[in-house]
Amino acid sequence: MTEAPTRPSARQVQLLDAAYEYVLEHGLTDLSLRPLAAAIGSSPRVLMFLFGNKDGLVRALLARARVEELALIEQLDRDRPTASSGLAEATELVWSWLRASGHRRLLRLWVEAYARSVVEPDGAWAGFASTTVDDWLGVLARCQPEAERDSAEGAARRTLALAVLRGCLLDLVASGDEARVDAAMADHLSRAGT
Repeated sequence: MTEAPTRPSARQVQLLDAAYEYVLEHGLTDLSLRPLAAAIGSSPRVLMFLFGNKDGLVRALLARARVEELALIEQLDRDRPTASSGLAEATELVWSWLRASGHRRLLRLWVEAYARSVVEPDGAWAGFASTTVDDWLGVLARCQPEAERDSAEGAARRTLALAVLRGCLLDLVASGDEARVDAAMADHLSRAGT
């Protein structure tokens, strides 16, 4: 018989939220438990008790980041009028969210986790990149008319849309050149809409 998953305690949720805010500001690459614990009003021993080890904490933080990603996906699904609005409109809607300056900390964390998942496919990062790709391809698929969605051409079109979104996101996070990256996205959307 499989044991039911236990609910996290209020303290665990509180510390995870505080740790998430910390990594949004400082990143995950050089994460050290001692400075993290001091910054969030805890101790390394408590963090180890609650999350098992540093990898367990990183997995919990990545899951927390995914909660925000899934909340965005749900919001986009609500904001999108119908599947007939099409892939170009959905891509534009996703880009408008991604490019908002208030989301830069989350996006830097996403870029870091995505890259680490590709470079270090085992351990705490395992599956983050591929799961993210699947999540976003699903969003884009739901924006395509059914006949297009179920075709090889439709899969290729949404894969291209995701690649352009990801490339523009990386460029924007790296350079901060909103005007140039927005122009590139607008050019893509004008071609994709035809």
